[in-house]
Amino acid sequence: MRLHSANWIFRTMDYGIFYKDELPPVDEDWEDIGWDIFIGSYNSSERVQRVFDKAPAKQRHWFVVLDYGYAPEELPKQGVYRCTSRREDEAVLAFAQKRLPDNLQGLKIAIDITGFIKPYMMFLLFYLQRKGVRALDVIYSEPDQYAKKEKTRFSDGPVTEVRQIVGFEGTHNPSIDDDLLIVGAGYDDDLISEAAKAKPRARKAQIFGFPSLRADMYQENVIRASKAAEDMGGDIRGNRYFAPAYDPFVTASTIARIRDKFKPTNLYLCPLATKPQALGFTIYYLWECRQDSVSMIYPFCESHAPETGKGIGRIWKYSVELPES
Repeated sequence: MRLHSANWIFRTMDYGIFYKDELPPVDEDWEDIGWDIFIGSYNSSERVQRVFDKAPAKQRHWFVVLDYGYAPEELPKQGVYRCTSRREDEAVLAFAQKRLPDNLQGLKIAIDITGFIKPYMMFLLFYLQRKGVRALDVIYSEPDQYAKKEKTRFSDGPVTEVRQIVGFEGTHNPSIDDDLLIVGAGYDDDLISEAAKAKPRARKAQIFGFPSLRADMYQENVIRASKAAEDMGGDIRGNRYFAPAYDPFVTASTIARIRDKFKPTNLYLCPLATKPQALGFTIYYLWECRQDSVSMIYPFCESHAPETGKGIGRIWKYSVELPES
């Protein structure tokens, strides 16, 4: 770890120690891969279902959220856990009690975050970290394209509240004069707007996915995010940052760099871009922000679109290490 600044110091991880690998396509052998536990969140996407079917694991679990609105007859026949709560903590804790062993230390665990709605994914990682898991694999499958191009929406329905994600609540300074909101900018411009309006006095910065998952996706992203420009403070091109849409570790480093530049009294993080970038927000928080004046906020919606991408592109495996509790 290295130390920063003269009168304002925080520790920053060297995220270059983490590894990412591209897995073979699902129609090729995965001979050198295997896990004790594999967890995916079910939705209708080909890339979610094919990777789950391919994954070599002793136990495979479907984590089925209410947000997608599936009826029981629409779900797979085996390995299914149906959540009964939309609260990320209640859903994950009930799933863990029913499906996971109490002692997880030493087990080879993989989570496919492709189908996960972000707060559930983030609290699951928080839970595993608290249970003593120090290393796991995180899988993400890229789409060939988003179903409706720049008109693709991931949330479905109005925002019901903007609040902290459970497990990612900070202890904040009463002074809000130097607050900073960092948004991972995705396609849902209304979510960006709601997050910005929740912190009207905060300075604001956005992280865009560049390079993007596909060549045209960066431009699509910018078109959508620009609709929230007024709530984000007008022309904020000077506070626009970039990290590869598929690289959580560069994303975490980018957040650290932004924080070091602004030196905020209170920091608010809002992961609304790709799942790998949301993973980067999560890793950064777990390593550097616990018991600090940093919170992860999220605009919660009534429901989410169950299928947003077409086809299956690159499949990434991120080797994630978690800190001690």
